[in-house]
Amino acid sequence: MSEESPKQETQVCSECCNECCEAGEIETESKDAKTEVLKVEEAEVKELESEESEPSAPENCECEDQEKITVTNSMDVQGDHFLYSQATEKSIKTLDYDYKRCNGCGICVEICPTKALELGPVHEIATGLDAPAVMMDLEKCTFCRMCSNLCPVHAIKFEAVGEVPDEKQYPRYDTYVKINEKCLPCDLCKGACPQDAIEVEFTFPKKEEITPFKEGAEGEIEINTEKCNFCGICARFCDAFVLLEREPTPVNLVPFEQLLVDTDKCDYCTLCQDLCPEEAIKVKGERPPGCEAPKVEGKVKIDDLKCTECARCKAVCPYDAVELQKPMEGDLSLIDTNLKECDPQGCRGCFNVCPSKLWYVPTDPEDPRKIAFVEDYCTYCGACVKACHLDAIKLGRTDVHHTDIPDTPWAAQWRDAIASLKTGVRKGVDRAVFRETEGFKTQKFMGIEPPSVNEEMLAAVQAKIDALMPALKSAKVRKLWETDTPKNAAAAIKKRLEEKNQKETKVKALSTGTEGEKGITQN
Repeated sequence: MSEESPKQETQVCSECCNECCEAGEIETESKDAKTEVLKVEEAEVKELESEESEPSAPENCECEDQEKITVTNSMDVQGDHFLYSQATEKSIKTLDYDYKRCNGCGICVEICPTKALELGPVHEIATGLDAPAVMMDLEKCTFCRMCSNLCPVHAIKFEAVGEVPDEKQYPRYDTYVKINEKCLPCDLCKGACPQDAIEVEFTFPKKEEITPFKEGAEGEIEINTEKCNFCGICARFCDAFVLLEREPTPVNLVPFEQLLVDTDKCDYCTLCQDLCPEEAIKVKGERPPGCEAPKVEGKVKIDDLKCTECARCKAVCPYDAVELQKPMEGDLSLIDTNLKECDPQGCRGCFNVCPSKLWYVPTDPEDPRKIAFVEDYCTYCGACVKACHLDAIKLGRTDVHHTDIPDTPWAAQWRDAIASLKTGVRKGVDRAVFRETEGFKTQKFMGIEPPSVNEEMLAAVQAKIDALMPALKSAKVRKLWETDTPKNAAAAIKKRLEEKNQKETKVKALSTGTEGEKGITQN
């Protein structure tokens, strides 16, 4: 499935490969420059009016630095990917949008300088609707790379061939996950990763490569559950160990719940005892002659396109072997007044969109909370805020880790886009054009006189309204007006006003009589 828009001709600067001429990437340095553009436009209009067969460029336009290129936009769908392309004689740019990976955080929509992206029904998508969370208007897109470089879940990828500026001229998140020399490695980080971004390759030999299985061997083996951290090294080394897997939760990231020993496959060689980094295995048996336990070695590979820097690997690692920097910092909180109708078991919108899987339902009977989260794993993408139909989640960003913004014609737009991630205010592209127009003189109304106001009648109407207001403020009167006929309601209001007037008259009379008695007593 593909669509192609009509070809368009445009003038671009030959020195910048079409980048600085894209919408949102031009910085006008002075009012004189704007005036010069207007002169060019006026000259072009005059040429069209004269209907010249071969219109020439205006005299004031420096056309020796410009050339015409043909721009062709197209869209294609391949499985879960929407492919948006822009082709010219010099380059082909493509935005690859993986809508299944997109979690609807809306960052790309908020920072887009030309408003080319639109956010779909995120709550419905978060609760099961199979649809893209973001759609693009190709006629507005300038392929400026903001959406791809600032997508926190890597759902949009930018690819280009031909004459395009170097990737280093565009900032991106300054994130990293580094595995230091403390790593053994083990299987904990791989099992705890919610994005399957970690692969562990063990390079030490397995037990059968060192010594063959000894039939009929006798002995004893014991595992100290208090020392064992379920690193999985013993299971990688020997098939006699079996790790029972479990689904990690935000409050317990360990991906295993029990370590078992298959005694039919164990010959009590004692090598696992020496191999265990926690000294949690004790074996009574006979070591094969000349055999030593191998050194634990291997490599940990992280897929940068899958990793969201959620820090779960860092939290689960028992050896402090992970160094990490998130894309953003901030604060995540719940709005208690909006949580009355929250149904985390039925809705689960925030659960489904969170790339860090940090939401959970407390199981402690003494915990009154309906829903909770572990903020240590939050990347502050904001998808949960968009998915919550009760507006019960609040998120604020305090910092954005990004690479340097080079001094380029489009640097101002990038600075504003990154700043808006914290402030929530995006200035976007200033499309205002300076024009000098002739002022219009105000015209007087001819032969029309304003209507006169009868002050006495206005005061009388206001008095009637003031007298009616006490009755209208009565809940009983309003209910009667809504449930009974207009005639009965009017009669009831009239009766109520008469009773009120009689009561006020009586109170006034009593007040006057009391004052008279006081005067007589004083005399």
